[in-house]
Amino acid sequence: MSGGIRAALCAVVATVGAACAMVPLVDGAGWLVQAAALLAVQAAVGVAVRRFVAARPLATVAEALTGLLLLTLVFARGHALAGLLPGPAAFEEFSRLLNQGADDIGRYAIPAPASPGIRLMLVGGVLVIGLVVDLLAVAYRSAATAGLPLLALYSVGAGLAQGGRDWLWFLAGAGGYLLLLLAESRERLARDGFGGQAGAEPVTGGPVGGAFAEAFGSAFAPGRTGRRIGVLALGVAVAVPAVLPAIGGGLLAPRGRDAGQEREGGTISAVNPLVSLRDSLNQRENRELLRYRTSSEAPQDLYLRIVALDRFDGATWRTSERRVVDVPERLPAPQGLSPDVRTVRVNTSVAAADGYGQDYLPLPYPADSVRVGGQWRYEPEGRTLVGDHGQTTRGLRYQVSTLAPQPTAEQLANAPRPPEALHREYTKVPSTLPAVVAERARQVTEGARSDYERAVRLQEWFAVRGGFTYDTDVRTGGDDEAVARFLEEKRGFCVHFSFSMAAMARTLGIPARVAVGFTAGDRQEDGSMSVGSKDAHAWPELYFEGAGWTRFEPTPSRGSRPVYTVEQPAPGASPAPVPTPDRSAAPRPTPTAGADCPGRPEGGRCPDPSRTSSPTLSSDASDPDSGVPVVPLVAAGAALLVALLAAPPLLRTRIRARRLGGPEPRTPEEAAGRTLAAWRELLDTAWDYGIPPDAARTPRGAVERIVRDGSLSGGAASAAGRVADAVELASYSPRPALSEAPAGDVALVRAGLRATAGRAARLRAFFAPASLGRSLRGVRLRR
Repeated sequence: MSGGIRAALCAVVATVGAACAMVPLVDGAGWLVQAAALLAVQAAVGVAVRRFVAARPLATVAEALTGLLLLTLVFARGHALAGLLPGPAAFEEFSRLLNQGADDIGRYAIPAPASPGIRLMLVGGVLVIGLVVDLLAVAYRSAATAGLPLLALYSVGAGLAQGGRDWLWFLAGAGGYLLLLLAESRERLARDGFGGQAGAEPVTGGPVGGAFAEAFGSAFAPGRTGRRIGVLALGVAVAVPAVLPAIGGGLLAPRGRDAGQEREGGTISAVNPLVSLRDSLNQRENRELLRYRTSSEAPQDLYLRIVALDRFDGATWRTSERRVVDVPERLPAPQGLSPDVRTVRVNTSVAAADGYGQDYLPLPYPADSVRVGGQWRYEPEGRTLVGDHGQTTRGLRYQVSTLAPQPTAEQLANAPRPPEALHREYTKVPSTLPAVVAERARQVTEGARSDYERAVRLQEWFAVRGGFTYDTDVRTGGDDEAVARFLEEKRGFCVHFSFSMAAMARTLGIPARVAVGFTAGDRQEDGSMSVGSKDAHAWPELYFEGAGWTRFEPTPSRGSRPVYTVEQPAPGASPAPVPTPDRSAAPRPTPTAGADCPGRPEGGRCPDPSRTSSPTLSSDASDPDSGVPVVPLVAAGAALLVALLAAPPLLRTRIRARRLGGPEPRTPEEAAGRTLAAWRELLDTAWDYGIPPDAARTPRGAVERIVRDGSLSGGAASAAGRVADAVELASYSPRPALSEAPAGDVALVRAGLRATAGRAARLRAFFAPASLGRSLRGVRLRR
C-alpha cells in the first residue's frame, strides 16, 4: 500500500473515530455508517486524482464536488437533475433540511431522533471535517495540524453527551488520530531514512517522538516507541479523569461545589425539560434543593414556578426570546387580574441549597415583590427573574411576596374574551399537529358551556377519567406525533400531561402555556417545607380574563388540583363535590440531608434555614457522602505532578546515557558514530543552559560560541575544543582513526556550564531541558 493511500485511509479512520463522539446524541448509529461510507468514497476520489494530477488543490476540489454530489444523492435526490446533479431546487431542499435540523436540535432532548435534518447536519459535517483532515494530513503532510478539526468534531459530541461511555468515544477519536500520526511518520521515515546526513538525527514524527526514540530505540525503535507512547498517553488520558468529579448543570441540576453529587440526576432546560424532568424524578435519592417557610394556609397549593414555556411547534414547548429589565421594587400587577377577583397576600422565605445553582429564581406565582441579593433581571411576560453575569441560586436566601388570586368557578366560567393579541399568540398551533389532537379535545369537552368548563373537563379526563397511567420510564423522544401518540398510549409523566393538555386547550381556542418548576414539597416537623429533586414538575397555565394565568393539574397522583377546578354539574344534577388537594399517591423518599445538611445528628433534622444567619443547606467537600473522591483525587493529582516533574530529567538522563555510554567501538565507523553522538550531546547540553544550536556554524565556530556565551575557561574550554577537533576528524577525514568517543570531554563541558550558570538556569536545565522539545525534522547541524 502506497503512502498516499495509507494516509488517506488513516484520515478516514481518524474522522470517523472522532465522529463516534456524536453517537450518544442521536438515536441509532445508522447515520455514522452512512457518513463513513460517503467519506470513504470522497477520499477515494481524492486518491485517484492525486495519482494523475500534481496540483494539491485540484484533488481537494474534486473531493468537495464528490461530497456535494453524494449529499444530493442521499438527501435531495427528488429535487436534483437526474437524481444526482444539484440545482436550485436541491439547494432549497438542503436549506429546508438544515433549518429543520436546527429546530430539531433545540426541540429534542438527548438522544434526539435521527430526523432528516439532523442526519444531514451530522453526515455533512463529517464530510466537511474529513475534507479538511484529508487536505492537511494527505495533501500537505501535516498530520499534527489535522488534529484541530478532529478535536473540533470530537468536542461537539463530548461537550453535549451524557453518560458513562465518554471514555469509549475518546478512545475511538484519539486512536484514529494516532493512526494518522503513525502513517505520516512511516512515510517520512521511508522517504528520509535515519542517517541521510552526518549528524542528522532520526526523524520520528515530532520532538517528543525523537527524544523517546533516542532514549529507548534502535534502528526500528521509532515505530515501537510511537506505539508505546500512544498506548501510554491514551491510558493516562482515560485513567486520570476517572478519579475527577463530574460536573453537571442546567435549570434543575445542582451546580457548584457538590455538583458532582448528582450522579443519577439529570438537568432541565427552559427549551426542552423532557429528559431532565424524567431523570430528576427517577433519581434514587430525593436530594433537598430548597427549604422555605410560607404564610399560606394551603401550602400544598404553593407551586414554585421557574419559567413558562409559551412556544409550541407540534412536538414540544419552549420559551420565547423576550426582553428583560431591571427588577422593579414592586412588580407590575399580573396581566388580566381584575379587582373583582379575591386575592390573598402570601409571604414566603426561601433558602436554596449550596449545591442547587441555576439561572432562574423559583417563585410562587404571581410574585408581587422579591427581596433578593445578587444580579437579577426581570422578564415581564413570564414574570420570572433571570440571573445576570453568572448569577445563580446557589446558597441564596430570598423573600417573596405573592398576591395569589382566588377565583371562583363562576368567575372563571363567566370570564370575557381575552385581548385579541394575547388570544392570537397563545392559541397558535402548528399545521403539522395531527388532527386527532383537536378531534379528541372536542370529544372530551363536548357539551361544555364555557372555556372554563372545557378546561376542567380536560383536566379531569387526564387526571381521573381517561385511564392514563403515571410513568416516568416512558421514552422521551419527540416529534410531530408525540401528543397524538401519548393520547393513544395513555402513559407518561408530568411533561406529557401538561404538554398535551396545553396543546388541546389551544385547539379549543383557550390561551395556554406550560410552567416548569416544583410542587410544594413536604412539610417538615419544624413547619418548614422541603423541596427535593423529585418535586420537579410541569403543569399547564390557561388564561382567563379577570383571573389571569391560572394553574391546572392534569397529572394523576402528582401535586394538587386547585379547588376552583370543579366541573360544573349538568342542569338538574346534584352539585359535584369540591375536590380535595390530591397529594402524590406514590410514596416518595424524604429529601435527604447528605451533603446539604452537614453535622445532622442521628435521627435529627436539618436546622431551619429561616432562623439561621447563614445558609444551612451547604456542602462539605470532605464529606464522605458527597460523591467527590477527595483522597483519590489528591493522590492522583500529587502523582500526576510528580510524574510531570520527573519525566523531563529522567528522559534527558536516558538520552545522555545512550549517547555517551555503551561498549568501546570496534571499527572506525563505530568510533565516528559515537563521536557524532557525543557532539549532539554537547550541543543539547549547551541548549539546556540557554545557548541554542546554530546549524549554520561549523563545529569549531559552534564551540567558540559555547565557550563565549557559557563563560567557559580552563579545562572546560579546552575540552570543548577537543570535541570539535574529534568531530572534524570523524566527519572529514578520509580514513577516520579508531579512537575513543569524547564522552569525558563532554562531561567536563557540562560541569563547566553548570558552574557558571545561575540557580534559575540550573533548575530550568534540569526540570525543563530545552533540547527535549527540539523538532528534529527541521534541524540539520552542519559539520
